[in-house]
Amino acid sequence: MREVGETTLDLCDDIEMLDLGPDDVAIKITHTGVCHSDVSVMNGTIPQEPPLVLGHEGAGIIEEVGSNVDDLAVGDHVIVVWSPPCGKCVYCTGRNQPNLCINITFGAMARTKFAQGGQEMMGMAGAGTFAERTLMPRQGVVKIDSDIPLDVASLIGCGVMTGVGACLNTAKVSPGSSVVVFGAGGVGVAAIQGARIAGAAEIVAVDKNPAKLDEAIAFGATHAVLPEDLADTKNQITGGDGFDYALECIGVPALMRTAYDMTRRGGTCCIVGVGRMEEMVSFNAFELFYNEKTLVGSYYGGTDVRTDFHRLLRLWKSGKLNLEGMITRRISIHEINPALEAVRNGEVVRQVIEF
Repeated sequence: MREVGETTLDLCDDIEMLDLGPDDVAIKITHTGVCHSDVSVMNGTIPQEPPLVLGHEGAGIIEEVGSNVDDLAVGDHVIVVWSPPCGKCVYCTGRNQPNLCINITFGAMARTKFAQGGQEMMGMAGAGTFAERTLMPRQGVVKIDSDIPLDVASLIGCGVMTGVGACLNTAKVSPGSSVVVFGAGGVGVAAIQGARIAGAAEIVAVDKNPAKLDEAIAFGATHAVLPEDLADTKNQITGGDGFDYALECIGVPALMRTAYDMTRRGGTCCIVGVGRMEEMVSFNAFELFYNEKTLVGSYYGGTDVRTDFHRLLRLWKSGKLNLEGMITRRISIHEINPALEAVRNGEVVRQVIEF
C-alpha cells in the first residue's frame, strides 16, 4: 500500500525482509485471509503509516528463530497474532485481559521489517502476511499441531477469533438466549457460530445482501433477514422486547445505534466492527440510565490467544466450528485486488491466499 485512499495494492517481487532480531521468528506464510480490516487500513478507518505491506490473518511455518527464542523451533507450524500479549504487564497477569496489552502491539506496528530499494516499510498491525515471509516477535505467534491444515488455521488469527470471541468472551452469550448479529461477512458468520456454540435459542442474522442470508442459516442462524424486515422479526421472536444480545460486526455508526435499539432492557449490545475515529454514536442521558443495557466494545474477541486459539481448534476438530465452509474462495496473491473489491462489495465470507 503506497497511499491511504488508494483502492489497489502494488504487487512486487523485490521486497526484502530485514534481519532477524534475537527475539524474533521468521515465518514462511503459507496461507493468509483477506480481511475487511485490510480494506479499513486502505481507506484510513484504521490508521497505519504507508508504505505498508498489508495482511494480518495468517499461518505458516517457522524458518528461523532468534538467539533468545527457546520455546519455538524451525519447522513449527504457527498462527500469526496481530495483537500479541507481552505476558508480563497488568493486563496480561493481573486483569485477565491480555487482548488489551499494547506493550508489544504498538512497538510492532511502528517497527520496520521490510525494505524496497532502500526504503523501509512496516507490516500491517505488525504482521504483513501478504508477504511470503515475515518477521514476528516470539509472542506474535501461537504454535499449533502440524496435522492442522494451515488454510483453516489462518482464519483463527483474526476473523474467527474476533467473532466467536465476541460471543463467548465479551458478550458472554447465555444458553437459551436470543441474539441478533448485524453483518454476515467473515466476522459476522464467526459470531453466528459463536452464538450457536454458546447455546442461543434464536440467532437472527441481518445483512443487506440477500445472497448472504442463506449462508447465515447454513452456519447456524435460525433466522436471516434484510434490514427492512428486522423489526417484524424482533416482534415475532421477542414480543417486541428486543434481543438479549446484539452484535454489530460491520463498523457503521448508524448500525451501532440500531444494535443498541434492538437490545432489550437489561440486555447486552456488543460492538465488534471497527468504525472511523471521527464518527460518533449518540445516546441521550436518560436512556442510558433507564434501559440498563450493557454497551461494550470487543477488541480481538476478548481473547487470550495463548489458550483461545487452541480452544477454537478443538471446537473445529469436534465438528462444532465450521472453518472450511467459511472459505468462499482460494486464490493466489496475484488475485489480491479483485479479492479486496469483493470484500468491499460484501460478496464473500472469507478468501484465503495460498502461497
